[in-house]
Amino acid sequence: MAKALLIVDIQNDFTEGGALGVDGGDAVAAGVTRFLGASAGDYDAIIASRDWHDADSDNGGHFSQSPDFVDSWPVHCVADTEGAEYDPLLTTDAITHHVRKGQGTPDYSAFQGTTDAGERLGDLLKSLDIAEVDVVGIATDHCVCATVLDALKGGWSVWVRQDLIAGVGKDSSMLALAEMDAAGATII
Repeated sequence: MAKALLIVDIQNDFTEGGALGVDGGDAVAAGVTRFLGASAGDYDAIIASRDWHDADSDNGGHFSQSPDFVDSWPVHCVADTEGAEYDPLLTTDAITHHVRKGQGTPDYSAFQGTTDAGERLGDLLKSLDIAEVDVVGIATDHCVCATVLDALKGGWSVWVRQDLIAGVGKDSSMLALAEMDAAGATII
């Protein structure tokens, strides 16, 4: 069975010091780099997603001057800015495909994004005959959870590597892990 690693949103704006920095984000970036150094050969595809928001738009209400931090957020991960780039602690050499999401819309799941060639993540996984996915990245309680739930809905077997994720809040991350587990993901 073909297997992919999905690296979710390890970007400057989501790691320490970023517009929506998550505690432990840099550690996740460095941990994923170490993991790739040891295990990249175990995967048929290594796919990384990034928020890639439009600069001249509120991105479907996603950006707000008075964010509620549930449905609206401060400006972050604007396309072609340093905040939207991968965290420098994440080595990207092994990444085989890049997915951008949130262009004009408030996307959370990597499955809402497209590759540089315009292909949806689900279609890419199908074209590569991927049956299993491991998921790592930021933030456990938002984009990681949404990506995992969409992968499960799409019929993929999913493993979430707890040692390589970081969330916005402890309680919300625990709830997200429970939701992913209940939906059928294997939390390792």
